[in-house]
Amino acid sequence: MEFSAENLLAHFYALLWPMLRISALLVAAPVFSLRALNLRVRIVLALAITWLVYPLHTWPNIDPLSASGLLEIGNQIMIGLLMGLMLQIVTSAVLIAGQSIANAIGLSMATMIDPNMGNVPVTSQFLLILATLIFVGLGGHAILLSLVVESFNSLPVGKALVAEEAWRQLVMWSSMLFLGALLTALPVMVALLLINIGIGIATRAAPSLNIFSVGFPAMIFAGFGILVLALPSIGARIQWLWMQGFAQVRILVGLS
Repeated sequence: MEFSAENLLAHFYALLWPMLRISALLVAAPVFSLRALNLRVRIVLALAITWLVYPLHTWPNIDPLSASGLLEIGNQIMIGLLMGLMLQIVTSAVLIAGQSIANAIGLSMATMIDPNMGNVPVTSQFLLILATLIFVGLGGHAILLSLVVESFNSLPVGKALVAEEAWRQLVMWSSMLFLGALLTALPVMVALLLINIGIGIATRAAPSLNIFSVGFPAMIFAGFGILVLALPSIGARIQWLWMQGFAQVRILVGLS
């Protein structure tokens, strides 16, 4: 079978639209945006997913160099980025929860170099690893890829632009950044607050007691013990945050 240059160019333009949305999602989504998945892996993954999605839909013939084509390029990129940012809010909530726990324990100065988040406390790094494992254990990568495939039915290329409602939903969902962090860190912070009150009472009862030599080691020791005991609750809360994030992505792309 012979293909003319015009037909090849038309197929390339049709293949471009799903790849833009999928590539933008892989750039912004949790796990897929990690530095461990370098640029080559993401490009190969985007090409493979696009090749599988391409036969499932009828793609419009839009010249990407025209005004409508440039608008559609920006639209597809924004849809993919918004889907990823919805779930990045969960990652940021876990990060803030770890920072709050570190401040309560007294480990705010103990930081690690995270190539994705910068200098973060060790507890934040631990909770981020836990959140990533929960994400993979839930099949979050498969759920996210299925959502982007289904989004081509609810938000077809060339027929649906990012609405103002999507930006309003992103702003409203961003409040979960602080609420989710509070709910995740609350068990440890409340327990450490009670321990702080006990240390304060002991200091008032025995003024000669050196709070710096006794209180700080006690807080660190008790903090790690409480953190270990609270891990089931923290894990359940992180799982709940991921499920809420997937629900928000479904609403964003008009699937529910």
